[in-house]
Amino acid sequence: MYSKNWLILKDDAKKTFEVCGQDGNTNAFMNRTIGMQRLGMLVSGITPPVSNTNSNRVSIKVQGYTPEEGLEERLMVQYRALMKGSIDEE
Repeated sequence: MYSKNWLILKDDAKKTFEVCGQDGNTNAFMNRTIGMQRLGMLVSGITPPVSNTNSNRVSIKVQGYTPEEGLEERLMVQYRALMKGSIDEE
């Protein structure tokens, strides 16, 4: 059976989250999240399984966090800028 997980990115500094989609292989998502954390960004990712009770992206709630549309794009822009800065320093 091919199971899928939700990809949820959380901004721990602003207490916001975004459901980025579904995937059966979460390696790229988690590697990107770990890369952001290593550069000092306050982010985290969770990958709960897709089930009948949370099969709709809108129905997903993260306790203590508010949803933010465009969070992933905003964090990726910040991540790219930090990566470029770290390369320029060397």
